[in-house]
Amino acid sequence: MPSYLAPDVYIEEVPAGPRPIEAVGTSTAGFVGVPPVASAHVNEVVPINNWTEFRGRFVSEGSTSTLLSHAVYGFFLNGGSRCYVANPGANKPIAGGGRQRMGLELFEEIDEIAIVAAPGLTDPASLEALMAHCEKLKDRVAVLDTPEDVPSINLLTQVAVVNPPAKRGSAQEDKSASAPASPTGGLRPRPSEFAALYFPWITVQDPLPPNAIVSVAPSGHLAGIWARTDSTRGVHKAPANEPVRGAVGLAYTLTRAEQEELNPNGVNVIRFFRGEGIRVWGARTLAPSSSEFRYLNVRRLFAMVEESIARSMRWVVFEPNDMTLWKSIRRDVGAFLKRLWRDGALMGTTPEEAFFVKCDAETNPSEIVDAGMVVTIIGMAPVKPAEFVVFRISQHASGAEVEIV
Repeated sequence: MPSYLAPDVYIEEVPAGPRPIEAVGTSTAGFVGVPPVASAHVNEVVPINNWTEFRGRFVSEGSTSTLLSHAVYGFFLNGGSRCYVANPGANKPIAGGGRQRMGLELFEEIDEIAIVAAPGLTDPASLEALMAHCEKLKDRVAVLDTPEDVPSINLLTQVAVVNPPAKRGSAQEDKSASAPASPTGGLRPRPSEFAALYFPWITVQDPLPPNAIVSVAPSGHLAGIWARTDSTRGVHKAPANEPVRGAVGLAYTLTRAEQEELNPNGVNVIRFFRGEGIRVWGARTLAPSSSEFRYLNVRRLFAMVEESIARSMRWVVFEPNDMTLWKSIRRDVGAFLKRLWRDGALMGTTPEEAFFVKCDAETNPSEIVDAGMVVTIIGMAPVKPAEFVVFRISQHASGAEVEIV
């Protein structure tokens, strides 16, 4: 309360209105890999807004394309508008150890990134680094590639296991000292709700001379499709049944029977349909089928909501923890979720069916308040993709009548 010492009329501005929660962006990608000029911007994070800008920073006269350059080109071609590129250097891992910060570690400082990919890196160590990065930050999802050559579709349903190095002094030590650990078993990464795996590779026309038709990892093109779907429909829409712009062929032509084997194991496929072309035909994460986050759009929607609330509700910190604060939290979070419901991101014919926000004396008893905490419970009913569309058809005898006696 201000001090009033002289008689007069005083005007005070009292902030009493709601503080809108702004949805964070979900379409910015982060790519880690070696560009055509391998020495360009090593261990730096470079923001890129279009293909021309990438060429100016990472391509020189006479250089040839890499999997990274194909991914960035495919990202912008398919609707992406902004990405970050990290070059760890040739023949270097995408994640560093100890004090060395490279590749993925550099992305940790950039909250804007919501999609992460290492185009064409399919070894277990690289895939594990991508998944661990996203699981640590929980505000982004990884797009993973399968190997270009898959001997058997069944291998994509089995998790890869890396053989441990031989024990010191063993007969195999000399052989293993110069050879890297090799994966055995399958080709599928471990389960993770923060990663999506795509098969097969696609064939495209090289954007750099001599403009040949080449086979490339699809993760960059998929990241662009994610961004395109986010901008046209919203993050709640599954980025599937979408055309892959720039793709002129597939490294492997899948059948429906083969997809029936891959889909339950979280392997999203890219298929060719006569009359429709090459389309993304899967929208699952690598989470188990029993997981609440087995669908990619559900995982990304929750990540967006969590990050948006965390950023926009920082004003709550150090406020008096009383009923006034609890009411403000319910008001602001409720208004945000109501906008999502109106946009079609949540199920239900009414807001009450779509979500709830509970922040009161029940969620904040005296022991919670004394600990300096304010607890809010939020429940949402996200929309799920119509993955299996079933039409039940039977014969109908026109004009037939049944007489009941």
